[in-house]
Amino acid sequence: MTTDRGLYRWTVALVVFLLFATLPPAAYADPLRDLAGQGDIAPALRQVAILTALSLLPALLIAMTSFTRIVIVLSMVRGALGLQQTPPNVVIITLSLFLTLFSMSPVLQAAKERGVDPWLAKTTDTATALADGFQPFKEFMVRQTREEDLRAVVAMAGSPQPRSLVEVKPLHLIPAFMLSELRTAFQIGFVIFLPFLLIDLVVAAILMALGMIMVPPATVSLPLKILLFLLINGWVLVAQALLGSYRH
Repeated sequence: MTTDRGLYRWTVALVVFLLFATLPPAAYADPLRDLAGQGDIAPALRQVAILTALSLLPALLIAMTSFTRIVIVLSMVRGALGLQQTPPNVVIITLSLFLTLFSMSPVLQAAKERGVDPWLAKTTDTATALADGFQPFKEFMVRQTREEDLRAVVAMAGSPQPRSLVEVKPLHLIPAFMLSELRTAFQIGFVIFLPFLLIDLVVAAILMALGMIMVPPATVSLPLKILLFLLINGWVLVAQALLGSYRH
């Protein structure tokens, strides 16, 4: 029971950090100090912030972690096999969550050590803990974000281009990170599609040569693609490739 309560407190605290760290420090630091009176959040406001952060957890998961790339690639693998609802969406999402946890574990551990632990121990105020806890996520997103994507987002926002990583704002970094993740996911999905497309073309050409025009090529190619995928242990290879595609 104590372990579960500690895990719950750590998870809630981390979610609060992610919520407030997406804002510039000046947007929340001074008002919170004024409301708390002691340089930290008042207990009532802390409970409200926790409940609000929990409702935003899915958005934070998609916007600031590797979940987007992983779930898109796994969905494209299912499409490349020609299977519409197998494996079902709940299986794809659950596997994506675990792979996200594996790939983000160094970042989560660093955020816990820098921000969550001092905040729970009450050795630092909330504003400092938020900035320190968000820093590992910022470093992770910067490593995965293409420079041209970040420049494009900053230009769309009408802001001056940052001259260093310190000047990169979370408001610009997060959408740039998501755009980079989408591009990388589609690149990986394209490579995965090619061998299955080749099987479809070969099967269609053979059926055409045999005069079996009325036989749908998918009827023959689908079992072959599934057999090939099983022989190479495809799901494990895809999962390993996804985890290896992240730079820590």
